[in-house]
Amino acid sequence: MSAARDPNETTHFGFQQVPASEKAERVGAVFDSVAGRYDLMNDLMSLGIHRIWKQFTIQVANVRPGQRVLDLAGGTGDLTRAFSKKVGETGGVVLCDINASMLDVGRRRLTDQGIAGNVTYVQANAEELPFEDGSFDLITMAFGLRNVTDKQRALASMRRVLKPGGALLVLEFSHPTVPLLKPVYDLYSLSVLPRLGKLVTGDADSYQYLAESIRMHPDQESLQGMLETAGLERCEYFNLTGGIVALHRGFRL
Repeated sequence: MSAARDPNETTHFGFQQVPASEKAERVGAVFDSVAGRYDLMNDLMSLGIHRIWKQFTIQVANVRPGQRVLDLAGGTGDLTRAFSKKVGETGGVVLCDINASMLDVGRRRLTDQGIAGNVTYVQANAEELPFEDGSFDLITMAFGLRNVTDKQRALASMRRVLKPGGALLVLEFSHPTVPLLKPVYDLYSLSVLPRLGKLVTGDADSYQYLAESIRMHPDQESLQGMLETAGLERCEYFNLTGGIVALHRGFRL
């Protein structure tokens, strides 16, 4: 059962402060709006570079046959597809997303691609994962943590369902480490992305939120500290594309 939130607790929704109890619903509305063209917009927004970031994540994951993988906020299934091939018939991948629209797009896409036998689909909140302790060898969360209401609680939930020796990989937009890159990146994400979203999906507001949510997400060192607070060990991160994106890794030992 979900723990009731303090009615006075607030959190950020982009640059807005909103009741914490409302954030999940508001984020859900964003992804309901963009689900149908999510992959197209990812390619346009990142000029296709998101595929390189995800490929690096797959390499770092080093998944082996027979392992069990949880792809959190797995959306349209890019990572799930790759992991499904690597774990083979003796392993399994759970594609998990809080948003039904994104999960439906992912299920249809992977089914059309012939990915079926070792993949299951679960709609769930990362803060309260409905799995037994020590269920997974690997958990990945790509571009989803910044949308979670209580990130620390979600990280603790992820650690709980990792097997001893298992790894958590969090791929997320972060804070540029190259000084000259930051103003260009800010201009692009806060001005160009909403206009692109309006042109492609007819929805500028959702992409305005997504751009703002990146600014409100913890920086690299802060997020590493959150992984450590959740009980993960040997925590580290890899800056990608000048720190625009970072891949964080921690282990349950």
